[in-house]
Amino acid sequence: MTASHPTGVAQDLAPAPATGKLQGNLGVAGVAFMVLAAAAPLTVIGGNIPLGIGLGNGPGAPMGFVIASAVLLLFSIGFVAMTPHVSEAGAFFSYVSKGLGERAGMGIALVALITYTAIQVGIYGYMGWAVNDTVKTYGGPDIPWPVYAFLTLAVVACLGYRHINLSARVLGIALACEVLVVLAMSAMIFATGGAAGVNVESFKPSVFLHGSLGVAVLFGLTGFIGFEATAVFRDEAHDPARTIPRATYWSVLLLGSFYAVACWALVIAQGADHIKEVANNTLAGKGNLLLDSAQAYLGMVGRDIVNVLLISSLFACVLSFHNVLARYQYVLSRKRLLPEALGRVHARHESPHLSSIVQTLTAAVILAIFAALHLDPLVSVFGSMAGVATVGMVLLLSATSAAVYVFFSRHRELAGGRRFRSRIAPALAFVGLLGCAVLVLSNFTLLTGGSVAVSLVLAALPFLALLVGMARGQRPLRP
Repeated sequence: MTASHPTGVAQDLAPAPATGKLQGNLGVAGVAFMVLAAAAPLTVIGGNIPLGIGLGNGPGAPMGFVIASAVLLLFSIGFVAMTPHVSEAGAFFSYVSKGLGERAGMGIALVALITYTAIQVGIYGYMGWAVNDTVKTYGGPDIPWPVYAFLTLAVVACLGYRHINLSARVLGIALACEVLVVLAMSAMIFATGGAAGVNVESFKPSVFLHGSLGVAVLFGLTGFIGFEATAVFRDEAHDPARTIPRATYWSVLLLGSFYAVACWALVIAQGADHIKEVANNTLAGKGNLLLDSAQAYLGMVGRDIVNVLLISSLFACVLSFHNVLARYQYVLSRKRLLPEALGRVHARHESPHLSSIVQTLTAAVILAIFAALHLDPLVSVFGSMAGVATVGMVLLLSATSAAVYVFFSRHRELAGGRRFRSRIAPALAFVGLLGCAVLVLSNFTLLTGGSVAVSLVLAALPFLALLVGMARGQRPLRP
């Protein structure tokens, strides 16, 4: 038994005539690189961790990443169980359509477009600020952030237009450098004992339950934005049936452990008694927890390397989101939900080149508006867009967990007797994600940095997209 939907919609949502097919030879490592790069590990360590420590539960912040990882691992169990039964590369859109029907799928598709467009534009703003700040640090001129943002956009446009393997190589190199420098810094901190010796205070209930654990979980969760890239690149994976599940599990495990260990190392570096003060000074612009720790344990050269890699981390992040968005539009066009031209594949590069161009133009227009309004690149651009993306991400994951549960409830013969994978884990993930949604919405002004009124409007955008998409999916579409 399948999800019901109006007959007209079912017919109109049939795949459009083929105009080429995406191809590639991405293995587990290549797909995982896309996810890890989209998460921008160094950016999370430099931004999310100080926020989680300063505004959250201080030295207990590493548990925020542990809890977020546990919820996403539960989600992954059901997600992976359903993967063999989803033949499209539409990621959450395809899963929700399969489990909850085409109307819900269309709503989630628009939520995904809003979510990833928002975080992509936010990263462009962060990139503009970071490059300008670095240039000024080394005695260069003070150039408006939009200049660097648009230069970054131009490079991303060139890479996004070409074959996915080129982007994978670029992302892989950038990610490897990020991970190595953070591991080196963490190793030095643990080897020297930090400020007061290596300890496990961060993982004691009396420590991580003190203060606001919810805020730490919130910022832990935002570190996983871009998580669905494993399924988005299905058509370009070497062996999707094996590659996508393995890449999904590896991505969550590697990101979660990396974030938790790096956060723990920074707590050790500054000392549990002083870490909250240091983090709050970072948020007030009176220091930099990441860069100052790098200088203390890797020297000035290490600080400079981390500073440069922070910029490469931002670039890898925005390139990965560009690729995800281009492929979302590609899949939706082949479902006749977007113009058919977006489903065309370049004859030589085997990429969704027209979809990539449209995504570039979309980001350029939004950036131009923000630049014309003279918005602050961090608080007004990155902060507000990250807030929208976080709400959208939780909505995407929750809907997908519900879709997995409903799908296997209707097709019990496909579960193979594995009730935990097909029903229990998705149900637990859904409950955990609802809890995360409450945390995100109740602390939303921390993400946006704006007023309550502005925060309410921004938080409503993903839900509005869901309603508009479902309403659109109810009506027959023109062929």
